[in-house]
Amino acid sequence: MKVALIHDYLNQYGGAERILESIHNIFPDAPVYTLLYNPAMMHSKINSWDIRVSFLQKLPFIKKHYEKYLALFPLAIESFDLSDYDIVISDSSAWAKGVFTRAKTLHISYCYNPMRFAWETFYSYTIGSHTKFARFFLRVLMNYLKIWDYTNSQRVNYVVAISHIVRERIKKYYRRDADIIFPPCNTDFFTYDKNVKKEAFYLIVSRFKYYKRIDIAVEAFNRLGLPLIIIGYGSEKGRLMRMAKKNVHFITNVEDDKVKEDEKIRWYYRRAQALIFPGIEDFGIVPVEAMATGTPVIAYGEGGLTDTVVAGKTGEFFYEQTPEALAEAVKNFKPEKFDPEILRKRALDFSRENFERRFKNYILEKYKNLKQKGVEV
Repeated sequence: MKVALIHDYLNQYGGAERILESIHNIFPDAPVYTLLYNPAMMHSKINSWDIRVSFLQKLPFIKKHYEKYLALFPLAIESFDLSDYDIVISDSSAWAKGVFTRAKTLHISYCYNPMRFAWETFYSYTIGSHTKFARFFLRVLMNYLKIWDYTNSQRVNYVVAISHIVRERIKKYYRRDADIIFPPCNTDFFTYDKNVKKEAFYLIVSRFKYYKRIDIAVEAFNRLGLPLIIIGYGSEKGRLMRMAKKNVHFITNVEDDKVKEDEKIRWYYRRAQALIFPGIEDFGIVPVEAMATGTPVIAYGEGGLTDTVVAGKTGEFFYEQTPEALAEAVKNFKPEKFDPEILRKRALDFSRENFERRFKNYILEKYKNLKQKGVEV
C-alpha cells in the first residue's frame, strides 16, 4: 500500500504544519508533495522527510513573493504525477486537493477550509489596496479559481472537515457532505505545571494577519490599561505596533528558532491570566494549547472555537467582534472560577494520540471499503 501526502506549501510553520506532522506520524514513509518549501522556516523533523516540490520552487523571488505567482498554483499542483500511489491524503486550505489521481486511487482530503480568498473573503480580498487593473485581474482570476476549486472537490473520494463550521462551508460551496475529525494538539509538550504561578498579563499568540483581528484586542487593552503580551509575526506587525499603548507588548522574533519558539510560548501560556482570541478561526489549535497548560480562553464566540472552548468551564465568549465587547468580557472575567485540571482534561480530547488513532482508522476503513466494492487498488 503506497501512500502520498500532499500539502499546500511548507514556507511557514503554523497549525497546518503541526497537523501534517501527525499525519506523517501515521505514514512515516510517505513522501510529501508541496508547492513550495523553505527549510529555514521548518522544524528539523520536517526537514528530514522526503519532500518533493513543484516547479514553482525554481522561480525568482518565490520565497518572499510567492503570492504574486497565484495564477500558476493550479498548474503547479496538477504537475505532480501520483499514478503509482494507492492512497493520496491531501491536507489543504486551498491547493493540495487539486492533484490528479487515478480512478483506482483513494483520495481523502483533510480540509481546513474551502479556498478562503475565493469564497469567504472574495470581496475584501479583491478590493484590498490594489490598483483598478489589479482588482479587475483578481476578480477574473478568482472566478476561474472558484470553478477550479469546485471541480477538484468533486474528484476527491472523501472530504474530512476540521470543525463544524468548516463542514457547513464545504456543504455550501462544494455541495458535499463531510465527516469531522478534529485536529491534534501537542498536549505532551503543552502541559500544566502546578508549580508555576499566574501573572497579571493576558496573552495573544498569532500570526499578524488582518483576519486574526488582533487590532480589536489592541484597542480593547488600550482602553483597559491591562498588560497584554502579543507573540507572533506577520504583515500587520507595523500597524499593530503603531496602534498599541505602553501596556501592550510585542514579542516578534519567535520565528527564528522553532524549538525555542515552542518553549517560549509554553512559558507564557502557563503564566497568562487568559488567552485572548478575537478572530474567527476554522478550528484554532492555539486555544487548545493554552487550555492544555491550564490557561482559560476569552474568545469571539463564532467558528471553530465553539467546538473546543466550553463557556464557563474552559473559557468565556464575547459575541460582538468589537473592542467594546472584548473589553467588557475581560472586565467580567473571573480567573479563579477555572480549574486547570478541567482545562487540561478538555484539551486532552484533542491530543495527537487521539487524532492519529481516529484518522488512521478512518483512512483504513475507507480503503477497506473500496477494496470490498471490487475496486482494485
